[in-house]
Amino acid sequence: MVWITIDRPHKHNALAGHVLTSLAQAVVQESALPNTRLVLIRGAGERFFAAGGDLLELSDVRDEAATQAMADHSRGALDAIRQCPVPVLAYLNGDAIGGGAELALACDLRLQAAHARIGFIQARLAISSAWGGGPDLCQLIGSARAMRLMARCEMVGVQQALDWGLSDQLISDGPDGQDIQTFLAPMLACPVHVLRAIKAQTSAWRNGKNYEQRRDVERQQVMRTWLHDDHWSASDRFLAKGNQ
Repeated sequence: MVWITIDRPHKHNALAGHVLTSLAQAVVQESALPNTRLVLIRGAGERFFAAGGDLLELSDVRDEAATQAMADHSRGALDAIRQCPVPVLAYLNGDAIGGGAELALACDLRLQAAHARIGFIQARLAISSAWGGGPDLCQLIGSARAMRLMARCEMVGVQQALDWGLSDQLISDGPDGQDIQTFLAPMLACPVHVLRAIKAQTSAWRNGKNYEQRRDVERQQVMRTWLHDDHWSASDRFLAKGNQ
């Protein structure tokens, strides 16, 4: 398990271009290590997970070419997270707003502190989502709820996020507490190649593969996991318990 921290608390962990580049590189590098089971992303401090793009930097983006370049670069950075071969979890230590909410939804799962909120508030700046977060939001909670959150710039607390499937777990005692350890324990007990097989299937769905293509991915992954020694060891242990 690897933690990656967005360490700009004095800037509310704003996602400047170089921050997104470094984040994507770290995710790619860490997930390439053969023993990495999970990647967890968090922000420094307790107020913000990430507060969106760096507005000072973005103030110079004023023509079509620059806007396209900015969107492509930022979306590409988040795509490195979406396409990561191992599960990526966002620990929302604080508010995830604007581009920070898009980053949170680029991850596979979201673990949310009790005080943290998720807000697609881009419309307050008279813009729409730009980094792939809009399609992610629609896919996750449906178009009607996505319309509501984006058009009303709602800041979603943990209970509503859990009810809507926007968040996956309340973490009431911080990143080193029992809540997160309990949630992660079954995943950390899962063999690396099995987690990667599961991620391959969920990625096929997320990337819009058709039904038969998703079945092909499942077929490929069961061949890799079924024939692995870990499967037979686990099967032998299970059968041994049944004979006791």
